[in-house]
Amino acid sequence: MRHFLDKMERKAGRFAIPNLIFWLLAGYAVGFTLSYVAPDLLSLMTLEPYAILHGQVWRLFTWVLMPPNTSLLFTVIMMLFYFQLGQSLERTWGTFRFNVYIFGGIFFTVIGAFLLYGIFYAVYGVPVKGMGMFFTTNYINMTIFLAFAVCYPEMQVYLSFILPIKMKWLAVVYAVMILFNMIESGWAGRVAILMSILNFLVFYLSTRNYRRISPKEIHRRQSFHRQMRQPAPGAGVTKHKCAICGRTEKDDPMLEFRFCSKCEGNYEYCQDHLFTHQHVHRS
Repeated sequence: MRHFLDKMERKAGRFAIPNLIFWLLAGYAVGFTLSYVAPDLLSLMTLEPYAILHGQVWRLFTWVLMPPNTSLLFTVIMMLFYFQLGQSLERTWGTFRFNVYIFGGIFFTVIGAFLLYGIFYAVYGVPVKGMGMFFTTNYINMTIFLAFAVCYPEMQVYLSFILPIKMKWLAVVYAVMILFNMIESGWAGRVAILMSILNFLVFYLSTRNYRRISPKEIHRRQSFHRQMRQPAPGAGVTKHKCAICGRTEKDDPMLEFRFCSKCEGNYEYCQDHLFTHQHVHRS
């Protein structure tokens, strides 16, 4: 996966959009404004496969402008929060890879919408309308947070500006929320959620180190532990050991060892360190 992205970046990296998170959130602001000044217009912007197949191709792009169904204050806080996360991820990955991640989430969501439309058509035999309600950017925003938490799991944020909490624990909360929504939703909603977070699943699985669970690596670790349990050649209990250099009579049968009467405790030294060591005093 990394090699593939490296090749793609060399070929198409110049087309990447800098500060992509800014333009996404700016689109959010446009959609939120339209929800107040022209709410009927929003119905023409949803990701509706039936309408797209009948000529309304702009819906392939305008659905990303759909704002969350929340208050203005929450929307502003959310936009500021995700702006910081997006900028950090772009600095960490680079502009091209961040573009691939975001557009990958959008692409998978569109594919999921048409996949779901095809399933409904195959089951019921008639085209189904009103599917746009299932597909929003809500879970794409969640994948931005989850990716940031994977990159910076120990970073602390202040929940409600008061309670410090690490990103990895917030990510667990997000994951539980997604899982709960999948259980609570019907299979149509589950398809929509799964396709919306597929970019994160691809990113997460492609960044894992699978070498540690490969059969070759497992065999190597088992062999190492067996060798560590076996006594080393010549090992055994020794009568003498120098407290400075650690040599014993097995290292050199000609070495002489003495206890020091000025050291507090049973400290034994070889002939090279008997008169040169620093005396041990416990008090």
